[in-house]
Amino acid sequence: MTWAIAAKLVAILVAVAIGWIVGRMRWLGGGEAGSDTDPARVLANAAFYIFVPALLFRTTARLDTSALPWAFLGAFFLPALALVALLYVIHRWRRKPEENIVAPSVKAITAGFGNTLQVGLPVAAGVFGEQGLALHIAVVSLHALCILTLLTTLVELDLARERSGGHLGHTLLQTVRNTVIHPVVLPVLAGLAWNATGLPIPAVADEALQSLGTAVVPLCLTLIGMSLAYYGWPRTWNGLLGMVLTKLLVMPAVVLAIAHWGLGLTGMPLAVIVMIAALPTGSNALIFAQRYRALEAEVTAATVVSTGLYVATAPIWLALLAWLSPWQGG
Repeated sequence: MTWAIAAKLVAILVAVAIGWIVGRMRWLGGGEAGSDTDPARVLANAAFYIFVPALLFRTTARLDTSALPWAFLGAFFLPALALVALLYVIHRWRRKPEENIVAPSVKAITAGFGNTLQVGLPVAAGVFGEQGLALHIAVVSLHALCILTLLTTLVELDLARERSGGHLGHTLLQTVRNTVIHPVVLPVLAGLAWNATGLPIPAVADEALQSLGTAVVPLCLTLIGMSLAYYGWPRTWNGLLGMVLTKLLVMPAVVLAIAHWGLGLTGMPLAVIVMIAALPTGSNALIFAQRYRALEAEVTAATVVSTGLYVATAPIWLALLAWLSPWQGG
């Protein structure tokens, strides 16, 4: 772990601390935590309904699918999505009757969605150079699309099942409707549809979308700090530590095992996807939790704790990868 990368992590924690100070001082208002007037929830809704959709639409509309390394992407997304789905199944099976119906999906995204932008980009550039950064960006282009779409479908299925009382036809209809007409999935589908036309995004629209999309990173970082101030730390750390350890240790181990010994990936491509899997929890997990009003304190704490612990776990994974399948640095 170089000093430049460590400085990036410190900068992230500083942005989170600024958000915490703003929330602690109630500079944006003093609404009760979890209420509709809670400033942290208002900002999360702004991100979920305005800034994230703009980023997703622009990304998918401009995506050059013909240039993507599909075999390489499959080596990451096959184990990653399988693990996220398995985590959902495990948490749903273990869910207590009094627990929120959406809790399994929230836990799964917390343990499966990495911070590929704020942390991942500087790590990829600093460790692997330009070639590794290009591979990292290829994964980033589909990261939110795949994981958020999967978990949105699962959570909407649970909600539809609860509302319909178990009626299969009504459950499926409600799931499809709520999954498609959704601030994450709908802009992705619209972006893919625009992409299929082969037309460029008009310059004015592209500039507006880019401006909105660039607000996602700073907004989400300060949102983490504000949420920590409003919701506080969770009462128990058992589930929290489980999610953090799964994100930092289990997920990269699964990706490494399947990609290397299962699919034969080696060298820099292997190192890049394992280090993506080893990233701390991304801020989209918190937006997801606040969208469905579940486990906000736990997800906030997991994001902060996993980012801090990443300083210790990242060098371990890099050393293991250098020993197992060396690559030439960029």
